[in-house]
Amino acid sequence: MTLSKTIGIIGGGQLGQMMAIAAIYRGHKVITLDPVADCPASRVSEVIVADYADVEALRTLVERCDVLTYEFENVDAASLDAVADKVLLPQGTDLLRISQNRIAEKNFLKQAGVGLAPYRVITSSSDLSDYDFATKRVLKTATGGYDGHGQVVIHDEASLAQAKVLADQTDCVLEDFVPFDMEISVLVSGNGRELTVFPVQENSHRNNILAKTIVPARISKNLAEKAVQMARKIATDLQLFGTLCIEMFVAGSTILVNEIAPRPHNSGHYSIEACNFSQFDTHILGILGEALPKIQLHAPAIMLNVLGQDMEVVQRFMAKHPQAHLHLYGKAEAKHNRKMGHITLLTEQVDEVVL
Repeated sequence: MTLSKTIGIIGGGQLGQMMAIAAIYRGHKVITLDPVADCPASRVSEVIVADYADVEALRTLVERCDVLTYEFENVDAASLDAVADKVLLPQGTDLLRISQNRIAEKNFLKQAGVGLAPYRVITSSSDLSDYDFATKRVLKTATGGYDGHGQVVIHDEASLAQAKVLADQTDCVLEDFVPFDMEISVLVSGNGRELTVFPVQENSHRNNILAKTIVPARISKNLAEKAVQMARKIATDLQLFGTLCIEMFVAGSTILVNEIAPRPHNSGHYSIEACNFSQFDTHILGILGEALPKIQLHAPAIMLNVLGQDMEVVQRFMAKHPQAHLHLYGKAEAKHNRKMGHITLLTEQVDEVVL
């Protein structure tokens, strides 16, 4: 067991908040760096208010910390490199760079030998000349896209024109649109020596934002094992420390990897109540190099995202389902489509549970 450490977390959103809670429960101190003073993590940790790329602020943080981690992948890798010799940064910055750039990510996944949708790199609109509409495709910016931003599904001349504008602005990846049966994800945590894997999760989205996660995913045992094997291969190649989420598509008997996220993930929030250890517990254990437990699912579960427009509905839902677990992140303003919290319910009646 690691004696009390001071853990620095870059990013004070809900993921940073839940990382901090997991660390505090194990006797560690947490200092968070975030540009917003009253960020969700401020409720459970000290906050250094600064931009994520502020090297001087990062130096202040690492001078007070034993180990450094991050809550999301849009942290400036070069700024972290500038302070990496002063603090233990188990995840390193190579993983950040891979997950920040779809071109680097696709190249890594291709080398790992896992299934991918057909794709090609687009560097300008000229790469889209003589476009063939026979196959439906989606153009994604190499950097910066999330929750559907930075993407154009090409299906006609108008959407192709939009895609050409995007391609002249930044490097992109053009992927064949996969007619998938289901979106799934696998969480895996590592400590540099061993891995532990969470149950395969089934995800459904609304307006490109995760709406519901069902655990275990309603797929065959063979497909679930295939997904776990892919996750293990990716994590092993990365020499993983902490928690990693691998998002995938199920297309018939095929599993295709969509993208990776080098941190705990929205789809894994159910693990706080539904598993013997949460994705945040294993992230903290992993970055500290501690032994990792085998994950056990207590019962089938469903996780519902709570967005800004859902706040009134949530009150009625909790009145009807007092056995549900409500997590609100303490964000100051409930904006439309902003993630305000989540609900976890241990139940086998997954289709019947909606906000």
